[in-house]
Amino acid sequence: MKNAFAFKTLAEFLEHFKDEETCREHFTAIRFANGEYCPHCGHAKIHKFSDGKRYRCASCKQDFRIQTGTVFGESKLPLKKWFIAIYLLSTSNKGISSVQLAKQVGVTQKTGWFMDHRIRSAMKQNKGQLFGTIECDETYVGGKEGNKHKDKKNKTSRGRNAQTKKPVFGMRSRDGEVRAMAVPNCKEKLIMGIIQENVAQGTTVHTDEMLSYRNLPLAGFSHFTIRHGLREYARGECHTNSIESFWALFKRGYHGIYHWMSPKHMQRYVDESVFRVNRREEPMNSIFAELVANMAKGQQLPYKELTA
Repeated sequence: MKNAFAFKTLAEFLEHFKDEETCREHFTAIRFANGEYCPHCGHAKIHKFSDGKRYRCASCKQDFRIQTGTVFGESKLPLKKWFIAIYLLSTSNKGISSVQLAKQVGVTQKTGWFMDHRIRSAMKQNKGQLFGTIECDETYVGGKEGNKHKDKKNKTSRGRNAQTKKPVFGMRSRDGEVRAMAVPNCKEKLIMGIIQENVAQGTTVHTDEMLSYRNLPLAGFSHFTIRHGLREYARGECHTNSIESFWALFKRGYHGIYHWMSPKHMQRYVDESVFRVNRREEPMNSIFAELVANMAKGQQLPYKELTA
């Protein structure tokens, strides 16, 4: 059999995952990589039905499928459609809308939206601290007040306002790794806490002149400030161009693909962009393999929870 991870193109991907049985065997190998077990009680002895699709636990006697207890949950969609959706979302530089994904996978837009968010839930960012030279910056996601209908405009809002736009804070190591999160505001207490949690003390940090960064030296960081207010964008090695290039890519996905991102689901959209950027040098087959493994380990995400 051809190596499951030997594809470089969509044609090769579809050639390998040609039917449901191949997809199920692939996911079973990932799910039971450390031995078979029951997702209901964890018992190690299970029985397989003759149809090859269902299992029964020898202890609790409950039936289950290979998708039970994973991000796939009890979805009745074929695994092949899920695999195609994973491939499309993880390899499209700016993402793929639920409308476009639905057309290419062959499902309704509602189902495509649900699939999108379930896959994003498996794209959560790494934990741990960043090292090297770190750039920190913030951006605001949302439409301009001048473009809104009169009855939806906020007359008191000016510029970047957390009342009408969703703030997102990001950090990027010049070695390449990005870390970003949707935040309620960009006040000093919150921003300093995030930096201290995600950046090793003593690290060199480059920021703009926002006041929330002013006490970084007191917290044990080597702090350099670029003065955007004076139209200064680089001063020797001092700049925030790397993290701003990530914002540019993220915003192109916002404006060109999604057009609108719900504040409730903003973190999933951020995780999606960070996932792809942090793996931009990796081959498609490795990205796909990692994401499927994450979905096997992840928790079920019910539709009611997404829409509540």
